[in-house]
Amino acid sequence: MALNYDVAVLGGGIGGYTAAIRAAQLGKKVAIIEQDLLGGTCLHRGCIPSKTFLRSAEVYATLQEREQFGIFADNISVQFDKIQQRKAGIINQLHRGVIYLMQKNKIDVIQGKGRVIGPSIFSPKSGAVAVELQDGEMETIVSTNLIIATGSRPRTLPGIEIDGQYAMTSDEALDMKELPKSIIIVGGGVIGAEWASLLSDFGVEVTVVEMAAHLLPTEDQELGSELQRLLKKRGVRVLTGATLHPESYSTENGHVHIQVTVKGSQETLQAEKLLLSVGRQANVHQIGLENTDIKVDRGVIVVNEYMQTTEPHIYAIGDVIGGLQLAHAAAHEGIVAAERIAGLHPHMAEPHLVPRCIYTRPEVASVGWTEKQATEQGRQVKVAKVSYKSIGKALVYGDNNGFVKVIADQETNDILGVHMIGPHVTDQISEAVLAQILDATPWEVGQSIHPHPTLSEIMGEAMLAIDGKATGI
Repeated sequence: MALNYDVAVLGGGIGGYTAAIRAAQLGKKVAIIEQDLLGGTCLHRGCIPSKTFLRSAEVYATLQEREQFGIFADNISVQFDKIQQRKAGIINQLHRGVIYLMQKNKIDVIQGKGRVIGPSIFSPKSGAVAVELQDGEMETIVSTNLIIATGSRPRTLPGIEIDGQYAMTSDEALDMKELPKSIIIVGGGVIGAEWASLLSDFGVEVTVVEMAAHLLPTEDQELGSELQRLLKKRGVRVLTGATLHPESYSTENGHVHIQVTVKGSQETLQAEKLLLSVGRQANVHQIGLENTDIKVDRGVIVVNEYMQTTEPHIYAIGDVIGGLQLAHAAAHEGIVAAERIAGLHPHMAEPHLVPRCIYTRPEVASVGWTEKQATEQGRQVKVAKVSYKSIGKALVYGDNNGFVKVIADQETNDILGVHMIGPHVTDQISEAVLAQILDATPWEVGQSIHPHPTLSEIMGEAMLAIDGKATGI
């Protein structure tokens, strides 16, 4: 006997459960099919656990500089098992919260592995889902609309076996029992940079290998270059413009060995562990897409502006459709899909207006076009940059590294991009996001009164600086 729903969601990560909640709010009968734990990668193997590590690393780093604050203490140490316990406690609390939201919104949670099946006696459309339950029994879920939210997993490289002992992805790294003395991080994007930052703060000897000319290659070049400078200052070895030779990977005497070529010179790197952070790949396999007419291009599901696949009653959201692969982007896409199913006309944010946040020390945040992207579009730009060294709260806080960079159109005065690196910029970028959505000018943002002393003052100063009106507070 099939179970019937208005909306079924395949995957219970942040995109999936947000879509389910919104659909339920709109009066739909909803089920979520999840083979693991509700919350997905973000809650269990990504955003939340990694940020708990980063917070502990930040606290420890601050304690190392305690004397500048007039604080003196002895015998400060890292107990990594306690950090792991704190991580587990936070995850469990948030997981219970997601379960509560499902109950509150009367969403059925079906625990098992789902595969989309073709037309059957239960459904004339290819959208029904066969679910292998945890006890081995099979269940068929039939819904008027299906939302695929199966997420992604870390990419690997041929020649490097991920064994969790020597070579890891972020999944395995989050479960480490103890900190290594040294590590090679392959990839200097968001994940690699965050791990380099937190591990170096914990006293690990870190080497980052990045193929591009600077860290954070998808961000404005000045952000990547500044983060690279600050990490090097903290002792991180950063090899950019580097070619990795995965076929040379080996383990011996408790260490990994791998060759890289930098500026025409080949070198063998050695460390206790190797962390691969070379991006993520969409989970499009073994979910039954071959039973549908859904189009997959370059490893991701193709959708329109309303998240509909080439089968209009089947939607796809989150990492499985590529794009920014950010938790908040997936949640927004889930809302768009649910509202479209309900017959509404939701607004899908332009990809460049989705904020991007990196939780290194110092943090990095941005929205809009980079300076290079803006000029490549033929725009005549004006640029202003204000340093945190001029912000009183940053001096009080004890971290005045970094800056805010604003890019505007010379002709229209539109804000084209805001790029930040500095203390807690991930908490400040939302002002820039709102400014761009409301089509505000730098002058309008600069005229809004920013309280003193706060870190947020830098946004007003940077906006005023576009027209040479910064006061230098």
